[in-house]
Amino acid sequence: MNTQSIPYALHRRGLSISLLLLSSVLMSSLVTAPVQAAGKKSAPAATAKTDQKIPRLANGKPDFSGIWQTTSAADYDLEPHSNRKDAPPSAGIVDGGEIPYLPKALEQKKKNFEARATDDPALKGYTLGVPRGIYYPEPFQIFQRDKDLFLVHQFGHSVRTIYTNKTDHPEDPNDWWLGDSRGHWDGDTLVVDVRHFNDKTWLDHAGNFHSDALHIVEKWQFLDNNTIAYNATIEDPNVFSRPWTINVVLYRHREKNFQLIEDYRYTLDYDQYYPPKPDKK
Repeated sequence: MNTQSIPYALHRRGLSISLLLLSSVLMSSLVTAPVQAAGKKSAPAATAKTDQKIPRLANGKPDFSGIWQTTSAADYDLEPHSNRKDAPPSAGIVDGGEIPYLPKALEQKKKNFEARATDDPALKGYTLGVPRGIYYPEPFQIFQRDKDLFLVHQFGHSVRTIYTNKTDHPEDPNDWWLGDSRGHWDGDTLVVDVRHFNDKTWLDHAGNFHSDALHIVEKWQFLDNNTIAYNATIEDPNVFSRPWTINVVLYRHREKNFQLIEDYRYTLDYDQYYPPKPDKK
């Protein structure tokens, strides 16, 4: 073997290794450069989301004014359920999944469920009540001032007032379809205590119900400009063994010219009589 070829071969081999290492470094730079560039571009978006401002009143409190609606199937049944002929499937909105009924009340709930096609008060056009009006699949509108919030529901155009003027519940109250709502602020969260209900509303179409001892504590909080997290803890010692909680998300309607439309279902049976027709003589 030519001894002069040995150093030459080693030289070529070393050069090849050097070129290989250099190529690896260059390839690594080419691969990582776009990732770093992408990282730099994503930073402003994350900052914008973090710095997003929620709407506020002149007094600095969050302003929930707007038209809102849930996309959940909660009104069909608050608890988890599979598909039925009258309801789509849903994971439910009850913390823990199950409503803690007292034994006797659970029997009544089962009867309500079997008769839901005729006995659901909503089918008669009655006021939905609280909290059902919040997750019923129709929009509702909030008008907010320093001292109160007005909730106008498309269904039946029920109007609910949440007082935020530091007043308390009446001492000798009536029993109302929508109860009596008194709110206060815990930071940016609106906390509402609702009492003094009648027992004429259901909590959903599946027959979940309550008595006139119903007591609800709601929490309203912005997730972003156009999304509200709604939380309600429900207590009724005549029906439930302990308080239980539901959670739904509400979305702001932003369609052009979107507005509430009259939905007075209890008047439909009288449409044939209005407007009055002239006597035929």
